[in-house]
Amino acid sequence: MQLRYTFRVYPTSGQRIELARAFGCARVVFNDGLRARLEAREQVLPYVSDAELSRRVITLAKLTPQRAWLGEVSAVVLQQALADLNTAYRNFFASITGKRTGRKVSPPRFRSRKDSRQAIRFTRNSRFKVLDNGKLRLPKVGDLDVRWSRTMPSDPSSVTIIKDAAGRYFASFVVQTNEDETLPPVEPELGIDLGLTHFAVMSDGTKVTAPKFLRRAARKLKRLQQDVSRKQRGSQNRKKAVVKVARAHARVADTRRDWQHKLSTTIIRENQAVYVEDLCVVGLGRTRLAKSVHDAGWASFTGMLEYKAARYGRTFGRIDRFAPTSQTCSTCGRLDGPKPLSVRSWACPCGAVHDRDVNAAINVLAQGRWDNSNACGAQVRPDPVPAPRREAGIHPDAACSTRSVEGISVL
Repeated sequence: MQLRYTFRVYPTSGQRIELARAFGCARVVFNDGLRARLEAREQVLPYVSDAELSRRVITLAKLTPQRAWLGEVSAVVLQQALADLNTAYRNFFASITGKRTGRKVSPPRFRSRKDSRQAIRFTRNSRFKVLDNGKLRLPKVGDLDVRWSRTMPSDPSSVTIIKDAAGRYFASFVVQTNEDETLPPVEPELGIDLGLTHFAVMSDGTKVTAPKFLRRAARKLKRLQQDVSRKQRGSQNRKKAVVKVARAHARVADTRRDWQHKLSTTIIRENQAVYVEDLCVVGLGRTRLAKSVHDAGWASFTGMLEYKAARYGRTFGRIDRFAPTSQTCSTCGRLDGPKPLSVRSWACPCGAVHDRDVNAAINVLAQGRWDNSNACGAQVRPDPVPAPRREAGIHPDAACSTRSVEGISVL
């Protein structure tokens, strides 16, 4: 299994200049490669192959006066920038041909030096090294000071250096581990109904109140945004104010991620199987509840449950989003029809009185057991599903990778 470990990095002022140069060179190579393919398409020429593209925008470009400065950074950084472009194109082609499930993937876009997230990747070919003194040696950058919060199980195969909108630097390592981390089997199984007032309602009756981290920080964010609006555009004071806003948002995101990691770890450790609804977060994000939906972070939480279940040998399942879990009596199975959100409890003609959310969680558990059982009624654990990679250029809209309590994701 491949795991990703993320640690905070503190480069010196000179190393920040070298990293900025590497970010810029990788961005230029990515944009040159994208431009070459777009021009070939406009001129009805054959699709530029990966090898030909590398020869044009890296090998030959270094020989020209306009791109001679590409030789100032590691060649692996430039090659990985093109690898990101090629992966983005493959994802786009697979999406439009129907080979890729889920939302449609848009074609790759040009990178900007004003993007809130900058990233470069070093592989083993670049000969990066973790030194005995705990520093990370990168070619043509130097020895970076890393805050190690845990020990990696094996030598990393690659490292991605990330700079987020708040000006923080992170080193994200990919490691291969063959260690069996399967937890001892337990009896409980859990169905979870996600909501806004209560973040999660369990089938055993437990209710977890929504922390609403963004709402709690709204007053401070409002004041910081007002400070930005009062600064002159293009001034240094405005840039400083923008960074303050980014740091406040990063603090909210880090707090939410830390809380979700703790809750998801507890759930996975205490239950043999966990089932949730396949919510359409994108659709809910277009309603009047959009701010509360994004503040809840359902997608990231279910993603944590999924990869932790795969890592620790638990069962995880998603039920159909159109299953009438709130309309079905969990006692007799009678479909009682749709109800407005104001109805928080209801009585079934069979005599059972239900809490709307607890009843839905019980139905989620029952539906999950049904969907994950074979003809003989035995439980079938689904194959481990890898979590989406968060690399540079592949997913332009992906959230920044930041340090958290767990700090680990499955590739």
